[in-house]
Amino acid sequence: MNWKLAARAEKMNPSAIREILKVTERPDIISLAGGLPSPKTFPIAAFAEACAEVLRKDGQGALQYAASEGYAPLREAVAAMLPWQVDPDQVLITTGSQQGLDLVAKVLLDPGSKVLVETPTYLGALQAFSPMEPEPVSVASDEGGVLVDDLIAKASDARFIYLLPNFQNPTGRTMDEARRAAVSAAAAKAGLPIVEDNPYGELWFDEAPPLPLTARNPEGCIYLGSFSKVLAPGLRLGFLVAPKAIFPKLLQAKQAADLHTPSFNQRMVSEVMKDGFLERHVPTIRALYKRQRDAMHAALGREMKGLGVEFNKPVGGMFLWLRLPAGMDATALLPKAVERGVAFVPGIPFYAGVGDPRTLRLSFVTASVDEIDTAIAALAEAVREQLAHNAAAEVQRQLAASTT
Repeated sequence: MNWKLAARAEKMNPSAIREILKVTERPDIISLAGGLPSPKTFPIAAFAEACAEVLRKDGQGALQYAASEGYAPLREAVAAMLPWQVDPDQVLITTGSQQGLDLVAKVLLDPGSKVLVETPTYLGALQAFSPMEPEPVSVASDEGGVLVDDLIAKASDARFIYLLPNFQNPTGRTMDEARRAAVSAAAAKAGLPIVEDNPYGELWFDEAPPLPLTARNPEGCIYLGSFSKVLAPGLRLGFLVAPKAIFPKLLQAKQAADLHTPSFNQRMVSEVMKDGFLERHVPTIRALYKRQRDAMHAALGREMKGLGVEFNKPVGGMFLWLRLPAGMDATALLPKAVERGVAFVPGIPFYAGVGDPRTLRLSFVTASVDEIDTAIAALAEAVREQLAHNAAAEVQRQLAASTT
């Protein structure tokens, strides 16, 4: 057969992270690569009870087709837990927050549409936007997120700006109150919609982050959330909150995509959430991840001392961002690290424009403290070897230059 691909399919690319995860399936590899929540946090007993209760109360309804908007009690629970006034009619339950990105792209982007993103940004968002063939434009960013002056300079004709203000993937950085206020005001003045992605917002370690951008201008924002990081990713359950003016089109895109998010999963989560379960459960996740963050930060300080490696200390979330010394390339370093039994994600795939090849992302949530210590020591060995190789190559280059 002569299969002719659509132009949008030609632009699709495999996820760099998913390709690396294939390597991490080896039993001898400690993976600091994937953005997977720790399975230790999955409330299996609570779901076992909820499963039985859902089937007992209304098994037929739980196993039947359902409304595309989502299970009404779950939509009401989502609206109630958000820190601004939300009508449940503005809540759309999605098959993971990744589907929310896909729906936003289908509704708001045309070929050639300009969409603004952070530098760097979430790889999965770039993948979700890509089939609509937009023009992603990186907005200059620092440890506090996008720079307002560059946002203003690039806002003209952009369909929206995509932001992760809390414990960003991949960098782990968080936007402070002053930056949020400035970004929100600048976007509103420019008439630039904000798509705010907040899958990690509940995973703070010492204090909750500032109010979401959406809380400051609900009519100018679409807000995405997820149950994957606080309950279980295998349920594929997320949500979006949209202004009533745009909600019907997002709903129509949802209907075309999969009719509705699985009814049974929605009812189970709704059952689990009642009686304040999340308020009791999420602090245990925060405590675990904080210990692992501290272990990785300490190991990096110990093992990378004197190597010229830069790294941050995120105040929540799942990721830490690292920058290698001058002359190094994280993609080239990865095979050497794998040889020593550790995997990470090079930073380049997270950039919409020209990226920094020296950057890489480390996840601290699935490895134990002992595994983190072992992995960071192995990573430091790989860095030392590469630095020595680069130094030897430079000596050879200078010798060759002197003889000519």
